[in-house]
Amino acid sequence: MSGTYRVLVADDHVIVRRGLRVLIESQHGIEVCGEVSNGLDAVEFVKKSRPDLVVLDFAMPDMDGLKVTRAIREASPETEVLVFTIHFSEELAHAVRAAGALGYVLKSDADSELLAALDHMRHHQPFFTSKLAVTVSQNLIHNAGHGTDTAGQTVLPVSPLTRREIDVVRLLATGKSNKESASALEISTRTVESHRNHIMDKMNFSSYSELVRFAVRTKLVEL
Repeated sequence: MSGTYRVLVADDHVIVRRGLRVLIESQHGIEVCGEVSNGLDAVEFVKKSRPDLVVLDFAMPDMDGLKVTRAIREASPETEVLVFTIHFSEELAHAVRAAGALGYVLKSDADSELLAALDHMRHHQPFFTSKLAVTVSQNLIHNAGHGTDTAGQTVLPVSPLTRREIDVVRLLATGKSNKESASALEISTRTVESHRNHIMDKMNFSSYSELVRFAVRTKLVEL
């Protein structure tokens, strides 16, 4: 993707902001353009700087996450919001999506899921924690209908995977290594690993062979 992808980190804990900065800036083409510690400052920063993405702690001083998300999306519709929280519930996931957030990641899963989430955000695709049931993720993502991906291949309604995840599955299921898949997708090997972990958890696969069988069964690949 062309240009630097600019991310605002909004969290009231400085150690969390520092950790997110290190993880985010480990990825090529992504920079943390600012840090804020409350919702009001997040909204003001977005109005002035128009970042591509806000990684937003749901529980911060001044404004709750839903209000901040709505305000960000109103002030800068091109800015996506990834809610980053310790709180997990299907109701909250639905609420943040309805408020305009494109993603929802648990802080406890940051190591395994955040890089995959960032890759989804860069491609304007939704991302929700794998702790959500597959059927709930399917409804949230609105990706269950027939369609075609960027290569013109059919996406089957049985797949609750996002288009980005389908790209990853296709490469891995045809025998590509994490490194080869990363090169093909122009992302880091660590991001591919994050995608793979998320897919395995989301689909409740216990082995790599299950992932391959799923890809063949749903005609994502032909072996």
